[in-house]
Parts: sequence; C-alpha cells; structure tokens
Amino acid sequence: MNHFDFDEIIERRHTNSLKYDFARERGYPEDVLPFWVADMDFRAPQAVRDAIRRRTEHGIFGYSRPKEDYYRALEQWLSTRHGWNPGKESLVMTPGVVFALSMAVRAFTAPNDTILITEPVYYPFFSVVEGNERKLVTSTLLFEDGAYRMDFADIEQKIREHKVKLLILCSPHNPVGRVWRREELERLAAICLAHDVLVVADEIHADFVRPGHKHTPFASLSPETAARTITCTAPSKTFNLAGLQLSNIFITEKSLRHTFRKEVYSTGYDEPNIFGLLAAQAAYSEGGAWLDALLAYLEQNIAHTKRFLAERLPKVQLVEPEGTYLLWLDFRAYGLEAKALDRKIIDEARLWLDDGAIFGKSGAGFQRINIACPQATLTKGLEALARAFE
Repeated sequence: MNHFDFDEIIERRHTNSLKYDFARERGYPEDVLPFWVADMDFRAPQAVRDAIRRRTEHGIFGYSRPKEDYYRALEQWLSTRHGWNPGKESLVMTPGVVFALSMAVRAFTAPNDTILITEPVYYPFFSVVEGNERKLVTSTLLFEDGAYRMDFADIEQKIREHKVKLLILCSPHNPVGRVWRREELERLAAICLAHDVLVVADEIHADFVRPGHKHTPFASLSPETAARTITCTAPSKTFNLAGLQLSNIFITEKSLRHTFRKEVYSTGYDEPNIFGLLAAQAAYSEGGAWLDALLAYLEQNIAHTKRFLAERLPKVQLVEPEGTYLLWLDFRAYGLEAKALDRKIIDEARLWLDDGAIFGKSGAGFQRINIACPQATLTKGLEALARAFE
C-alpha cells in the first residue's frame, strides 16, 4: 500500500523558489510566511523524481521530442479522469499555459480587437490581453448567497455591443473555486457559437475537483464547440511541476491549430524541455495514486480551515470551494479598504497572501490563500492571521 507523507515540512528557502526566496524583491518583509502563488509545498510523485534522476545520470541533454509513450500516457489520463479524448493530432506543446494564452490572443485576434474575461479571475488574463494591445472587456461574476455564477445576460450583451472576438474561460475557476456545471458551460457555448466567439479554456486546475463535483472539458460539449475551442492543460498544478515548463494545448480544428502553431514557432520555441517531457509522462502514467492521496489530504486542510475560521475568525467568510487548492476569503466585514487589508495581513500577521483586488475590481476585500501545504504550516499561518485580527 502506498504511503504519501504530505505532513513532511520541506525547507524550500535558498532554492531560488519564487514563493519563498523573493519576498524582499517583491516588496515584502523577508520573514513573511507565503501562501500566495499556486505552488504546492509537496514533493512531486516518486515516479517523476525517479524518471528525472535516471535521465540526469545519463548526462546528455540534447534536443528532445515526445514519443508514442508520451501521447498514450496523456490520452489515458484525460480519458480516465475526464472522459475526454481530444486525439494526439490536436496537441500543441508550449512552455506554459500563460504563454499559450498570449499565443492564442496573438494568433486569433488583431490589435484593438476585443477580448472578454469574467472577473474576479487569474490576473495574468488581464496582462495577456492588454499587453498584446487588445481591448479588454470584463463581465463581473455574480456573487449571491455566498456563491458565484456567470452573468450570461451581461456576457451576451457585451459580446454583441463590443464585437468580442475571443473569450478566455477559467475552468475550474481561479480564484473563486467554482467548478462550472455542464449546463452552465453549455449555455456559455451557445452564446459564443451564436456570435462566432472563439473560446480559450484555461483548464489547468481540472484535476482538483472536490467530491460531488465534476469537471467538464469545454471542448467535450459538442463537435461544434470543440471546433471553436483552444483547451489549455498542464501537469504543472496537478503534480507540482511548474518549474519544468511544459503544457499540453489541444486544438481539434486543423486550421486553428495551424495558425496557433505558427504563432508559437514565431517566438523561436520548438523542442520542449526534456525534463518536462519525462516528468509529465511519468506523472500521467504512475501518478494517479499520489494525486488521489493528495486530494484526500487537501480535503482535510479545507475542513481544518473552515473549523478554524468558524472558531477564531467568524467575520471572515470562506467562499465554499468546489475545486482548486486556492481558497477565496471574504474579509469585507472588517470594513477595510483593499490596500489597508493587505498591509494588515503583511505587517501584522506577517503573511503573504494574494490581495483579491489583483483579480479584478470585484475582488477588493477578498484574499486568496494557497492551502496546498502541510497542515502544520497551514495552522501556523491561520494562527498568525487570527492574532492580527482578534
């Protein structure tokens, strides 16, 4: 029987870790405890480490490309976990999902074309639109009775009024933790198809879905939807492999795939990182038991956080998560402006969370916390938060 020790506290400082080693460079005190970036404090599965170790011992790191074993492992994972098989021919590799989002923006729109996102949302969505000189239109998610939902009427109105060419979908949603139901996605797809809007679906958190919920790949809704969708996936969140720079982008429609690949090649990117390839193949082939154990551990961390907040910080409302390992906390009952709230958490709690305002205007008064860490670390952070607000 496999045993995975997610309680082990692993020293990550002095490893060039963006999460732990760059507080001062980012304007934070050096002694802050970080719960910000979506980077887990757990070692990758043993199979991943073994595959990298074997390749390292070989000692030659020339140009590499995936073989059939890679495609089979990826296909098996997507089919087993998500009931979806987009096909080997639809795959384009990139060094990251944010890179792929930018490539899609550049490939399928022109400067001054309009792109729609729903906010609050993962903040690089804003930069890949505006940084590429496209017009940004946002639709604010409706927050009612402690839960978020898409405002379909507003989405369709803005698509029509602003002649939107492309919509970036976050599914499961970061930071609010929604796992969109099939009927919600079907309604969005119908709107986008009716107005000829291309959808770029960031599904990087697809493997983090809580019991009672199910991730539906947007492209799996129908052949018509698949033909107008660019699906962005990666092993980086699932298996904590972000530093290995590999993402799997699926585009079933041939002409769209050709256009996207041409844009990627224009950057000079071609062969993927050999360690990223090996890690992804090992993870998708042998990492299932590790992920299942991790999901069970994260459930304990969510339950622990809920109990703690109820007992020590009852004014902080946890938005019930359906997916991801990122919790969305509502601090608005304290009546603090976003900057004052952030400074209190940094200066008094000595914690580094993500200020909700960076995810969009409607995120002001919220904070995002990463709970993918040993429970002892999580407890230390929660205790510090309570001392600052009690």
